[in-house]
Amino acid sequence: MKYQLSGLRVALFLLIWFYSIAFELIPALAEETTSPNTVSANKTVNDPPFNLTVESSSQDHNFEDALTDFLEGMADDKLSAAIDPNNAELAFSDLEPLYTRALNEIVAGRNDMNPTWSPTSELVAFERGAGDQKEILIVSPDGSIVRRLYLQSETSDSDMQAFLADLVQEVSFNSGLTWAPDAERYVFMSNGGGGNYDLYLGSLKNDTTERLTQHTAKEGLAQWSPQGENIVFVSGRTGKGDLYLMNMANRQAKRLTPGGKAYLYPEWSPDGKKIVMIYGSNENHDIYLINDVNQPVESMEALTTWEYDDLRPKWSPDGRKIAFYSNYNSDNDPKIWSIIVIAADGTDAQEGHGLVAKVVAYDVIPDIARGPEWMPDSQRIVYVKNDRRSYNPIYVVNLAQGTNRYLRTTTKMNHDIACSHNGMIAFRAQVEQWDHIHITELRN
Repeated sequence: MKYQLSGLRVALFLLIWFYSIAFELIPALAEETTSPNTVSANKTVNDPPFNLTVESSSQDHNFEDALTDFLEGMADDKLSAAIDPNNAELAFSDLEPLYTRALNEIVAGRNDMNPTWSPTSELVAFERGAGDQKEILIVSPDGSIVRRLYLQSETSDSDMQAFLADLVQEVSFNSGLTWAPDAERYVFMSNGGGGNYDLYLGSLKNDTTERLTQHTAKEGLAQWSPQGENIVFVSGRTGKGDLYLMNMANRQAKRLTPGGKAYLYPEWSPDGKKIVMIYGSNENHDIYLINDVNQPVESMEALTTWEYDDLRPKWSPDGRKIAFYSNYNSDNDPKIWSIIVIAADGTDAQEGHGLVAKVVAYDVIPDIARGPEWMPDSQRIVYVKNDRRSYNPIYVVNLAQGTNRYLRTTTKMNHDIACSHNGMIAFRAQVEQWDHIHITELRN
């Protein structure tokens, strides 16, 4: 039998459908709800200087299509994390959070996005956009502002000062903050109010900002190493996008990748010895791994090698697994994205049925700014389901239990999931057409 499901599970699905019709929920949930930062069918995610376009499907389906999707979503060719019969009741129960609240005051006319927790979980940085300008705010979990970053050129490209965004006229674009392990220093990307995109170093101990790169090429997507000695970043110096390693003691940078197609979204392993990234063209990227930063080219290997687009790899906290987005699906629809989890040591299949068997979540909204977000236990991933009729709800896949469960936050048009080291979850949600950061926390 093609779909090995119990009659109980099909009955549950039919019951849910019946009540949705009875209470006329489907028309209500299908209303269009968009904002300038909502992922749509064609969305260029991640801000300048390195744009990457992904497509996600948000088309409506009738009941027959929904039932087919439900059945096929449980098939082995789509989800390897098949629900254990012993966990059937658990799989159909929702997750009730301890709380869900807005991080700070909700104000119309601005959009907040891309939260990033500090290593101590005591602070969270996020980006706030108003028109073409974007600033970075560093706040405590109670919403109080610790630092506001908005760089503006005073006299030359090398002289920079931090200003409040509403006190300057030139447009400044600031994004992509990465924390040092000490949770006091940070690196971020800025165009300094109309100049080139470069990397800057800041510290919570003082108000100074130091320019780290000064090149005619655009540079960004920085990641600070877990040991704190280096940052890896992407530079367009070679024309496509290559990885560079900068020693934070002497500010010297060296090239890691050999050129060719673009290398993007580097991510350090938790032990700071390896770097995972994507490599390829705009329509097809594969996951690549540098096993030794001292011998980057010689130690580089491909973890995926198929025709599908694989994006934004993310290490599990224990360093044993790597999760990434892929537009593999049995319908061959490039707008449908899945989450795949593979062994970090390269022992899993690079393509074909062996890699298909590693799909753990289907029809998700890819968050290219952060990647699939792991919980601290390395067993759960928090993600956003591509379901506009339910306003893109948040789900949690448990790899050990083989379950995908809805997290009942009651928020709408969710995106940008970020998990702290102590289990708090920050994310973007839409309130009256504007995006704001929210905080939630799981029970247990």
